[in-house]
Amino acid sequence: MLTALLLVAGCAPSQRESGGSGADDVPEKIVIGATLPLTGAESKSGGRFKQGYELAVELENADGGIDVRGTKVPVELKLLDDTTDQAKAINLAQRLITQDGVHALLGTYSTALIEAQSTVAEQNKIPYVNGGGAATSIYGKGFTYVFGALAPVRNLATTEMEWINAQQAAGKLPKPAKVAVVWENTSHGEDFAEGVKGFAGAHATDYQVVVDESFALDGKDFSAILSTVRSADADLVMVDAHLPDFITMQRQFISSGMCAPVITYGARGSEADARTALGQDGINYILSAVWWNKQLGNTALNSAFIKEFTSRHGTDPEWYQALGYEAARSLFTAISTAGSVDRTKVRDALATLTMDSILPGGKLSYPAASGGQASYPFVVQQNLPDGSSPIIYPADIATGAGVAPNPGCKR
Repeated sequence: MLTALLLVAGCAPSQRESGGSGADDVPEKIVIGATLPLTGAESKSGGRFKQGYELAVELENADGGIDVRGTKVPVELKLLDDTTDQAKAINLAQRLITQDGVHALLGTYSTALIEAQSTVAEQNKIPYVNGGGAATSIYGKGFTYVFGALAPVRNLATTEMEWINAQQAAGKLPKPAKVAVVWENTSHGEDFAEGVKGFAGAHATDYQVVVDESFALDGKDFSAILSTVRSADADLVMVDAHLPDFITMQRQFISSGMCAPVITYGARGSEADARTALGQDGINYILSAVWWNKQLGNTALNSAFIKEFTSRHGTDPEWYQALGYEAARSLFTAISTAGSVDRTKVRDALATLTMDSILPGGKLSYPAASGGQASYPFVVQQNLPDGSSPIIYPADIATGAGVAPNPGCKR
């Protein structure tokens, strides 16, 4: 079924759609298409990306719109709910391109949806910028119209292992440490597992991988895999999971009486939803490595983003909203640089883009060498009992000290 849908999605675009006659005219408005999982398993994350997209559009229009060769052109965001369904994400992207005549696409959220949807964009030769797909497999297909604002998950895992390695070197963790690698059965999870195992392999006298298990998305019962982790008596429990699976697994981890000197769920752990679902005690000392923290990036841009977001929503943004916001801003910047909505010109502008950014390092670009996937430093956070999640690594930008081993574990 999915193959058939992809073949339908590959229909040749019309002259109007491919940037033919009239594509260099300054339009009356610029229409950006997007789908997000606003219902279904990923609805919470999709809702956060919606906030980021909508804020970027609102602020762009507050200044009159995108500057196209000296003319301010308002932006319209046409956003549809893909319901966390791969086939629907494909069909809706095709509809936005062929029926709604959008000028460019902002991507959905989650690796599985983006891998499928990006193929539609490439086949129709329309710029596709996403902030929700970090798996390297998305960017290793030779596509030229697909751009990703999330740095690779493999780097996330390596950054966490670097902090752990420093704790081990300080005598706070055993040597060798027993590692349980548990990962969602997606390209995202595979990248995380490769990052952890690659680091462990390069430090073979320091780490022993005792569990290497995958699980299906949207799980309801992780008791079997947790039993395996318990039996292995792992020192480091390194899990990659999307938000719903993280909450379910951590709830079962706690209820079974398990504890680990170090535990991470990849990028998950500091979300308000996690604290609400599990309570502060249920998330204490969890590590997370994230793509954005409000204390990093271009200071002026970050301050403005946070101020605008909190004034509308009454709470600080998380990395989800920040990545949606930056993905949209980069697309708007590329259209302005191109001075056109011609798809090829916008694609070329994205490929050569370097812009000031709220992301770590303060710059955002989409290097061709990485298939259009951004690359910048990760930061490691840790949930502490006082409700804070300070940056604990790298040391030169740390805002607090990390704790290892977990003082709640008795071994």
